[in-house]
Amino acid sequence: MTSLTRWDPFQDVLSLREAMNQLFEESVIPAPSLSRDKTGFVPALDLSETPESYIVDAALPGVKADDVNITVENNVLTISGELHQEEETKERNFHRIERRFGSFQRSITLPNTVKADAIVASMKDGVLRLDIPKAEEVKPRRITVNVTE
Repeated sequence: MTSLTRWDPFQDVLSLREAMNQLFEESVIPAPSLSRDKTGFVPALDLSETPESYIVDAALPGVKADDVNITVENNVLTISGELHQEEETKERNFHRIERRFGSFQRSITLPNTVKADAIVASMKDGVLRLDIPKAEEVKPRRITVNVTE
């Protein structure tokens, strides 16, 4: 005798989710890069503010301070540079390379009220910190009208 089993659509959805997870985990297609350069990367930034300055922290793991360029032009702060790959790879057979190498660039627009010529840059433990001092705010000024007779 044949038995009837009630169909549960949620059971099939759950197994589909598991199948998709497995497909993505075993995929050999690399994730798309956010950078225009396929071998480079885009550094992550944190932007914060104190009463005296703006602070930019950029994650640059493995990048040497000499390989970083920082420019400010027309209130646009640009952090660029290059991360070099290790040269001693001939003796090893790589099965997977997930670290990114190559050039990188990240730009943000700064407010008009900064002292671009007084930016201080420091690097510690792979984090680039930029301290961007705020300029003195332009205070409104009252102008009196002189009446002449």
